[in-house]
Amino acid sequence: MSPPSGGLGRAEALLSTTAPAESEDGYIDLLGPDDAPESTGAAQNLMTTGFVPAIYERWWRPALGRAVKGLTGPGMDEEVRIARLLLGLAAGHRVLDVACGPGNFSREFAKAVGPQGLVVGLDASETMLSRAVRDTDKAGLENVGYVRGDVAALPFADASFDAVCCFAALHLFADPFDAIGEMTRVLSPGGRIAILTSVRRPLALPPLKPIVERTSGMRVFEHDEIVTALRTRGFSDVHQRVSGLVQFVGGRLA
Repeated sequence: MSPPSGGLGRAEALLSTTAPAESEDGYIDLLGPDDAPESTGAAQNLMTTGFVPAIYERWWRPALGRAVKGLTGPGMDEEVRIARLLLGLAAGHRVLDVACGPGNFSREFAKAVGPQGLVVGLDASETMLSRAVRDTDKAGLENVGYVRGDVAALPFADASFDAVCCFAALHLFADPFDAIGEMTRVLSPGGRIAILTSVRRPLALPPLKPIVERTSGMRVFEHDEIVTALRTRGFSDVHQRVSGLVQFVGGRLA
């Protein structure tokens, strides 16, 4: 098999693993059939189907986002703008988009960092990544590469990226704080992180919180959990914006 080219080849150069990286459907697949992370529940299972990736960008994500952000919360275009501001993207930056799904944010980041920059989208879902590759090829973007890997053990060298984004996924991870640790590890000093995830509002869900988490597989974070997690891992200039039942959190690694 010939080595990947373009964004995929540049993404492969950042890998820390010595295992062969076999390209399947245009992405680097580092997870064998027995290596995929164990699902945390029904919500995560949906991401691996063929149905959700097909409608994710146009219908699924906007509708779900509106339900949890409230009628006055930011729409998808505003989410992209918030992510770009929190990440401080500039030409030439290298960006890791964790749990990139069908690559809708990855493609927007690629436009922001320009041809000299690089965006690597990482996800564990084969169906999501296949859709991401197809849509990215259609957009004619050559500074994006996709990797199938595990967020609990990111397959990249330390300090590989100038920015790391994880939008609408942290609450689905089996150990979200280990994931934050991994995202911190691959971020260069002075680099920025942007997270969109769940948050429990005051007086909301107290008796139901364990039931909601257990049945859906989605964690509902307390108001200060993510902010504290970033600060204890060396982030400064930490900002939090709460909208409905979600929070946008960003910070800069010292």
